[in-house]
Amino acid sequence: MILQGKRVALPPAPVVHQQFEANAAATPDAVAVVRAGRQVTYAELDARANRFAHFLTARGVGRAAQVGVCLDYSADMLVAILGTLKAGAAYVPFDPAYPAARLQLLLGQVPSLALIVASPGTRGMVDSAGVDVVDLEQLTDHLARLPATAPDVHVTGDDVCYAVFTSGSTGTPKLTAVRHKGWFNLMNWLKLEYGLHSGSHNLVVSAFGFDLSQRALMTPLFCGATQYFMASRNFDAMMAYRILTQHEIRVVHCASSTLYLLVDWETARGGDALTRLDYVLFGGEPLKTQRLAAWARREGNACTLLHQYGVAECTDVATSYDLAGYWRGGHDITPVGRPAYNTDIHLLDEELRGVGPGQYGEICVSGASVGAGYLGGSGPENARFTTIEVDGAPVRVYRTGDRGRIDQAGDLVVAGRMDAQVKVRGMRIDPTDIERALGRLAGVREAAVVVASTAAGETELTAFIVPTRDELTEDDVRIRLLQTLPRSMVPARFVNVLRLPLSPHGKVDRAALADSLEKQYALSGTAQQPTDPCR
Repeated sequence: MILQGKRVALPPAPVVHQQFEANAAATPDAVAVVRAGRQVTYAELDARANRFAHFLTARGVGRAAQVGVCLDYSADMLVAILGTLKAGAAYVPFDPAYPAARLQLLLGQVPSLALIVASPGTRGMVDSAGVDVVDLEQLTDHLARLPATAPDVHVTGDDVCYAVFTSGSTGTPKLTAVRHKGWFNLMNWLKLEYGLHSGSHNLVVSAFGFDLSQRALMTPLFCGATQYFMASRNFDAMMAYRILTQHEIRVVHCASSTLYLLVDWETARGGDALTRLDYVLFGGEPLKTQRLAAWARREGNACTLLHQYGVAECTDVATSYDLAGYWRGGHDITPVGRPAYNTDIHLLDEELRGVGPGQYGEICVSGASVGAGYLGGSGPENARFTTIEVDGAPVRVYRTGDRGRIDQAGDLVVAGRMDAQVKVRGMRIDPTDIERALGRLAGVREAAVVVASTAAGETELTAFIVPTRDELTEDDVRIRLLQTLPRSMVPARFVNVLRLPLSPHGKVDRAALADSLEKQYALSGTAQQPTDPCR
């Protein structure tokens, strides 16, 4: 089964920063970046990026090189990114919001970095990397003497533009590379399909290390719009909502769990900043529609919610679905829609043969969005980039490891991970199915199901539940869940929590929940009620 995206011609050199340069030439005085009240125009940002590109080329940093960026969201971050692209190199984000141990682990995965760009506030985090660390603030005078025009560097659509870390099947961070062609295709699709323009101002609310953040960073500059940054290293719902209220933000890209927090903030205060947005583009984890239903159906809500699916290895987004179609009914699992331009979705069996209509198969992606692979990797994950035959011709695909089907409307439905199933008392179970069932129960705001081993070495499921109001009793939830799930799928325990912890990427942090259980087992030696991991 193949779901084909619309074919749209790309320019001979689909290079992302050249579109930014065209916008800078057309509207030099337009505001490109705003942070804490300080504005930088397109002309100023372009000139600063050009000077940094000349700095890099003078040091021999060019095509095939990788430049680390460890900066807080700021104009300097965009200078570093755009300058790196103009020099023909690729940037690698090192998120300063990460714990020191995590940063050290990531730095150890990229021994070939040409240098790292940092600031006085982040330099200490990367000094141990064993490569040169440059501070843009200390380079101010030197950069001012370099040309403000773009360097003469030939960049192609096949060149790598950035590489981000993804855990992969082994749990060890892997650096997956994205090409200019794929990134250009993604932003060109967003611009044309959804009518993004110079007024489509954006607010970044996700962590820098997240694959989603790379398109959130560049899409407004690709469209000639303004990029707004929060003056905070970590996501702050109150600050984000205040910026949305005070400025003409039109677009937000975020993980589903981040959207829930923004919706909660608006609902509690009776505001309308979110409802006035043009688009929220979100995804990255199974959708809990009950968290959005009441807000989405508010009278006068003009915001279009685009539920999207993709993987870092394939330029972040492969499909998109207007959630308005879900509220009309007829869906058990929320679809993720149809492919982006120049992108195809293949549903394949274990032998990499296409499955029939309506059947489940592994979701594989082909087309312009498929990335360059894992940099410096030779492990089993590289085998996920493979070739299949379609109509007698070889086609390069990426095997996502996700399970899905095409519904009757022709939309992709993602049903969970191929490898997410666990054996509990001899039965294979997908925790995502249980989370969906819990989400449909009255009184359950949201839930996450984690797998852990007891002190006796047995595997069991624990459901962490955020109640809508009063705490729910285990017996009540268990009885109601048994009405829709077989006994083998009902968790052994149910724990009420105030909220579910989020990872730096804005997704539910199941690892933190599992760790809390493991620590409780280790301390007690019995299956006692764990403490609230969110406190």
